[in-house]
Amino acid sequence: MIIAIDGPAASGKGTLGKRLAGHYGLRHLDTGLIYRAVAKALLDAGHSPEDRTRARAAAQALDPSRFDEAALKAQAVGAAASLVSAIPEVRSVVLAFQRDFGRTAPGAVLDGRDIGTVIFPDADVKIFVTATPEVRARRRAVELEHGGDRIAEAEVLADIRRRDERDSTRTIAPLKAAPDAYLLDTTHLDIDAAFRAAIDIVEAVRAGRKRG
Repeated sequence: MIIAIDGPAASGKGTLGKRLAGHYGLRHLDTGLIYRAVAKALLDAGHSPEDRTRARAAAQALDPSRFDEAALKAQAVGAAASLVSAIPEVRSVVLAFQRDFGRTAPGAVLDGRDIGTVIFPDADVKIFVTATPEVRARRRAVELEHGGDRIAEAEVLADIRRRDERDSTRTIAPLKAAPDAYLLDTTHLDIDAAFRAAIDIVEAVRAGRKRG
């Protein structure tokens, strides 16, 4: 089974993806970390996140087993990742990796911004997770603070709005819900409630297919 979870930054899709994978005994891939890792490699080397040649080379050299999730969640890395993810040469490398990951038994939960529209348009279940920008900014500010990266919530909100605009208007694989995706608005839901709602969606899809 392949479950595709898409949505904007700090909507809760990553945490939800991990919990769904654990519940169903599937592998999990936070595809945003891949782009963050490419961005961090470029920043660490003093290169621009918009350098196509170096970004592609960084993508080809990635080893997801060595990802430092805490370091990759830094605010500066996230902003650079939004630029890196718009580079076609990087996306082609990452796309192949994601498809291989999802098709490996027993299946996977993948979360990102174009999983249900580009990476796995034939996913068994598609969920588009969203929340208001203000709520997402509050969540991300708390997450950053816990990681030792204290940033004003207003600054985080401004960055989220910029990323939403950039991700939804880019030419290559823009952020949008697949036509057959189930919308899950987590604005007023904590993670437990969101998890229960996601389980309901997955089970409803599975039950519908069994009846068919």
